[in-house]
Amino acid sequence: MNKPQSAPLREAIAGVPGRYWERLADGRIPCDLCPRYCKLHDGQRGLCFVRARRGDEILLTTYGRSSGFCIDPIEKKPLNHFLPGTPALSFGTAGCNLACKFCQNWDISKARSFDRLQSEASSDAIVRAARATGSRAIAYTYNDPVIFLEYAVDVARPARERGVKNVAVTAGYISEKAREEFFSAMDAANIDLKAFTDGFYRALCSAELGPVLDTLEYVKRETKVWLEITTLLIPGCNDAPSEIAALSEWVASRLGPDVPLHFSAFHPDWKMHAVPATPRATLTRAREIAKSAGLRYVYTGNVHDEAGQSTYCHACGERVIGRNWYEITSLGARRQGPLLKLRRAMRRRVRREPWLMGGAADANRVWR
Repeated sequence: MNKPQSAPLREAIAGVPGRYWERLADGRIPCDLCPRYCKLHDGQRGLCFVRARRGDEILLTTYGRSSGFCIDPIEKKPLNHFLPGTPALSFGTAGCNLACKFCQNWDISKARSFDRLQSEASSDAIVRAARATGSRAIAYTYNDPVIFLEYAVDVARPARERGVKNVAVTAGYISEKAREEFFSAMDAANIDLKAFTDGFYRALCSAELGPVLDTLEYVKRETKVWLEITTLLIPGCNDAPSEIAALSEWVASRLGPDVPLHFSAFHPDWKMHAVPATPRATLTRAREIAKSAGLRYVYTGNVHDEAGQSTYCHACGERVIGRNWYEITSLGARRQGPLLKLRRAMRRRVRREPWLMGGAADANRVWR
């Protein structure tokens, strides 16, 4: 599973010192950042490609460089219960510590650091850009922020000091040693639970399910990070009703019924062009299964489906926020009765924004 790579002779390994490594008696240095524990000789890179050994240390070779920046709606992360309707400054680097054959961002996550990275940005510059664009949060996304932990943490700390939240979009494939530092810098996370079988993780991601489940439980039980989960449903691979039921029941029992779960549609990409796109009916069925398992907030994604993407009060069924894809389509106006508890919970994570559908007055009426 772990296949360290030797750097090309023409490329000198450069970067900033990384954390989470140790020396072995045989001279190798294992990278302890993620459950792969790549054991590296001098000049080798880990499977992620961006963490490499130079001499007697591990370097992060992508520190301070990004594959691009974008202002996204927070719903695109996807996060539906954290600062809904607000913008997030999103960025990533290059590389990934998983090898998903269905990767939807393969041009970034499968890229080598020296052939994809374009922008150089200090932590202060990123925070200033977030504030200048009115972004309520910085989202570490596109590739997995776990592999650029040092860079992400160095951006997140000053961001929090200046009132900007931090959002991790991650597969949760991180070691027990590194979890505390990484998630202590985050305010919210969407963790990609790719399937609920070890066979899927091994065959399609070259990884294991167990560490991801451990991360989910850690974030929910040991941190104050707001947690949402996404599962990309791939026809014939992880969309069986029995697997969806098992996944949903695990989330409900181990994490709680209020953790939002997103089922997203797959489109043919990377090494799985022969697999058809996910039918909308599959997402609707998955949502129904998850709600039957006791989950209160279940969403569909990557399709137009206002009924499946809106937020409803689980007690009375009234629509609180209407959505179609990433667009806010409506805001409920009642401030009493069964909606009060949900409204208060979401109010702690929302701010009035004038460009919300319906305008500032409607947003104020809902959330004040």
